[in-house]
Amino acid sequence: MEKAKANGANIIAVNPLPEAGLIRFKDPQKVHGVVGHGIPIADEFVQIRLGGDMALFAGLGRLLLEADDRAPGTVIDTAFVEAHCAGFDEYRRRTLDVDLDEVFAATGIERRQLDRVADMLMASRRTVVCWAMGLTQHAHAVATIGEITNLLLLRGMIGKPGAGVCPVRGHSNVQGDRTMGIWEQMPEEFLAALDDRFGIATPRKHGYDTVAAIRAMRDGRAKVFVGMGGNFASATPDTVVTEAALRNCALTVQISTKLNRSHLVHGNTALILPTLGRTDRDVRGGRKQVVSVEDSMSMVHLSRGSLHPPSDQVRSEVEIVCRLARTLLGAAHPVPWESFAADYDTIRDAIAAVVPGCADYNRKVRAPDGFQLPHPPRDTREFHTSTGRANFAVNPLQWVPVPEGRLVLQTIRSHDQYNTTIYGLDDRYRGVKGGRRVVFINPADIDALGLTPGGRVDLVSEWTDAEGRLQERRAKDFLVVAYSTPVGNAASYYPETNPLVPLDHTAAKSNTPVSKAVVIRVEPAAGGETA
Repeated sequence: MEKAKANGANIIAVNPLPEAGLIRFKDPQKVHGVVGHGIPIADEFVQIRLGGDMALFAGLGRLLLEADDRAPGTVIDTAFVEAHCAGFDEYRRRTLDVDLDEVFAATGIERRQLDRVADMLMASRRTVVCWAMGLTQHAHAVATIGEITNLLLLRGMIGKPGAGVCPVRGHSNVQGDRTMGIWEQMPEEFLAALDDRFGIATPRKHGYDTVAAIRAMRDGRAKVFVGMGGNFASATPDTVVTEAALRNCALTVQISTKLNRSHLVHGNTALILPTLGRTDRDVRGGRKQVVSVEDSMSMVHLSRGSLHPPSDQVRSEVEIVCRLARTLLGAAHPVPWESFAADYDTIRDAIAAVVPGCADYNRKVRAPDGFQLPHPPRDTREFHTSTGRANFAVNPLQWVPVPEGRLVLQTIRSHDQYNTTIYGLDDRYRGVKGGRRVVFINPADIDALGLTPGGRVDLVSEWTDAEGRLQERRAKDFLVVAYSTPVGNAASYYPETNPLVPLDHTAAKSNTPVSKAVVIRVEPAAGGETA
């Protein structure tokens, strides 16, 4: 964003919290970032209520449509919509009926700010919309992302250089995992290509995603858990339920680069298999091995470890998987597991034959900047949908009202944290030192709820399940911190607040846990004197 800003980009930051990096950025790797005042980033900061993003983009869509009605052809990219889109008329009818008063209630913003943002979008020749878990961890996440896409389609910002959607992943190879088949619902074409390449018969029955896997372990339908890296027990929702599910297994196996909480939460038999990290040297038969990764923009490049391994006995993830496969599947299994373990180029040769866009993989990935996988909407404005076009999403407006006397909580990370790895107890950007059991609450809510800054409280989540039963979950002893959040909204760190997130409260279609809209009540902690 710093580079985009230097090149003249206007940046609109939409966030319930005034995150320091969105307002002003100081790059510690540059002199001016160390001694200067930083680079202003956001031209417009929209402090939105939790779950109000769909309403925001629906409201913007209405303003853009109305502006184009006043001056036809000046706002909507009519040529793009007519040539490449389907469902525009239905979207137009729905969006012009959007109640702006409901938009303001859902978002917490005023009409004049909505107008400013709409004006910025209409003036933009190239627009990119980025999002991360702040959108995906809501019950209506998929509909919200559809609303974002609608706005970009209106403006012809798909398949245009310098424009488009930009989902921000939380890990450097999440997209690469999916491309290589790490999904519980891979399409028939992919499975058929695997079968043809190796002479095997891959299962067609769909597997489990994270939430479904926890349910299966909880219910005894899955008895073996194998974790490839990560910290499953701490990264998942509903900690009490998740840990009980793991303990219900006959066998749990953790393939890990370092110890973590998940090693203490295990089945009847538990194994920890130490493995090399991506930063460790991986030498096989005197030859240094390299792995490849894919980022969120479909760029594929090599990753080379340079650190001395912690032990000569530590195996790579590739070798562990290959040796397990040979042991479990037997000597007659046709996949060349030993060759794969000995030389990762042979794996990439197989990828080239199976995965679309990966032909000549070993040569292309060794280019200085790697290579970019094909993406039809971006490259040629082709859309592999049921209509052969980009479909406008038409959904009823959804948002998250705040019940009387309650707050809506989002789980967040601190500055000294990367995913579930916590490096320290400070969060300098938010003024927190020496502890993580804190809850950020608007000063007006602190007064309304009879709380005191610095007071100790318990957080109790309330959720009504599909049978209409009210479920409560409690996380104890949090310090109240007055902070700039929208009225009715609160924030606290995970994994400390994961116990509050119901396993079965998930996003429609994606089944992602709803960690950004947890309805809570706040109660004084036992002996909750002020810190």
